[in-house]
Amino acid sequence: MGCGELVPELPEVETVRRGLNATTLKQQIEGGEVLLDRTVAYPSPAEFLENLRGRAIAQWHRRGKYLIGELAEEGGWLGVHLRMTGQLFWTRPDEPVQTHCRVRLFMEGDRELRFIDQRTFGQMWSVPAGVPPEQVITGLQKLGPEPLSADFTSDYLKTQLHRRIRPIKNALLDQSIVAGIGNIYADEALFMSGIRPQKLCSRLNGKQFQRIHAAIQDVLTQAIASRGTTFSNFRDVEGINGNYGQRAWVYDREGEPCRTCGSPIQRLKLAGRSAHFCKQCQK
Repeated sequence: MGCGELVPELPEVETVRRGLNATTLKQQIEGGEVLLDRTVAYPSPAEFLENLRGRAIAQWHRRGKYLIGELAEEGGWLGVHLRMTGQLFWTRPDEPVQTHCRVRLFMEGDRELRFIDQRTFGQMWSVPAGVPPEQVITGLQKLGPEPLSADFTSDYLKTQLHRRIRPIKNALLDQSIVAGIGNIYADEALFMSGIRPQKLCSRLNGKQFQRIHAAIQDVLTQAIASRGTTFSNFRDVEGINGNYGQRAWVYDREGEPCRTCGSPIQRLKLAGRSAHFCKQCQK
């Protein structure tokens, strides 16, 4: 994939969440190792490991692009943000440690959860019992509604955007408006809704907001079913690629024929981010 500015988006993080829930639950964390101190955003690396030692994860949740592990019994949370190149990898301790491994958590049953992150922008948090996750993981405070939730409606989208003089693509990337959408699925949703990424929000009407809303939900549902999109470093917890990229309508297909009309897919820059579209199918 050709766009290096990407981070795992909602479908990729949801795929990881489901994988973690299928593999890591109710297994005691017996110890660990922090190989890069700055990966631990809170508290100190030593306190981070001590807070998790002897604990088990009851359930993994997702909020936007954040993974939040709910700790069993006494409570507390384990937070993770993959950022650009982060991966959580479920393996055995005797497997060779990857060059870019930043944190290792040793689990009972001779298993291990590794946080691998080439670009080192990813972060982890240990949140004490009785403290809401958003009090420590402050990025959670700024998130808009989940795009597959009942709170995210076409009326909400119109109310938030119809007065804004900014391109619709940029608005969809704003996590305070809607959580979890990034470059890939904004491009795809706008193609599916027939609207060009550079069109100003203030120029859109109610029916167009309805189309965008429906397309966002459709493309995210399809991408989750395909286990996300593999670009650069994304893999699920067992190291398996996502498949959505093979069926993308426009994303990262500059110069290739549109799957609908055959016209070459165009690419432009909007506020430093790539946007892919079809000039015939999108108006």
